[in-house]
Amino acid sequence: MLNDSDNFRVLPVVGEGGAQNIKDVRFLKGIALGITQVNLLGYYNRNNLIGSIDDRIVYIAKLFNEEMHLIVGADSGITSVEQLVGRKVNFSDVGSGTQLATRDIFARLGISAEEVNMGQADAFEKLKSGEIAASVLIAGKPAGSVGKLKAAEGFRILPMPYLKPLQEDYLPVKLTSEDYPGLIAPGQEVQTIAVGTVLIAYNWPKNTDRYRRIETFVENFFPRLADFQKPPRHPKWHETNLATVVPGWKRFEGAEEWLRERVSGEEAERGRSTSSSRRGWSGRIRSHPTSAAGCSSSFWNGRSRTNAAELAAARGKFAAGD
Repeated sequence: MLNDSDNFRVLPVVGEGGAQNIKDVRFLKGIALGITQVNLLGYYNRNNLIGSIDDRIVYIAKLFNEEMHLIVGADSGITSVEQLVGRKVNFSDVGSGTQLATRDIFARLGISAEEVNMGQADAFEKLKSGEIAASVLIAGKPAGSVGKLKAAEGFRILPMPYLKPLQEDYLPVKLTSEDYPGLIAPGQEVQTIAVGTVLIAYNWPKNTDRYRRIETFVENFFPRLADFQKPPRHPKWHETNLATVVPGWKRFEGAEEWLRERVSGEEAERGRSTSSSRRGWSGRIRSHPTSAAGCSSSFWNGRSRTNAAELAAARGKFAAGD
């Protein structure tokens, strides 16, 4: 999508989850960009796990939300998250964003579950056999592994209420039958929570080679966001809004400048159009651009899609190309 022959290339690297991506962007010089969850940035910074990062990590853009999928057995009798106290719950793979986010969520709610760690396929088998009580996956809906499940085969999505301890870093969302027709009956919905994902980079000094590489990425990615809307790409790109601010974190200066220039351009264009109208021009008045720099209107309220492979690559890291 973004590769332009020898002029610009993005080299995706398979990642090990949002938590590892933060560490890789912070410490590995071969990694230019990474995708992580917003709450994990705060988690690492609050706990000083890898030193202070609020002056080391900058964000390029907030991308989309990832929803919490809390799967239990259909006949388990579990109707609330509080019933998971003392029970075995799969927090997903060690080091994954799901693991750390689930630890954070359960700690905030005072739920002391027995953590186990495995992939979702193995967890679903253990759910059916009753070896574990629940499995958690935090991923953009519709998540492929959850989409394969069916209520008729013994699975159910447990609601996650939007309680006060969660409201600082999480969002209230709903899963519907359109998202998971095999698990949710038509017209029904399940309440859950979500966390935002963000594209991050190391805070390189301006005018360095590393800074310019990230700046080049911005110049290639931002104007083409509308292309990510087109089928067959993942519907999660519908949520991307490049202008969204991530509280408590600094945006990469090159990205901030790009957005500021486009806003200034739109304001100037509106001024010219208004001036022309007031002078009573009889000819066709130049229309207001639908978005910055002539992009489609979805630039600011980005609605775009990527296929599963692209999203998997996006959830990894981007190596710094030559």
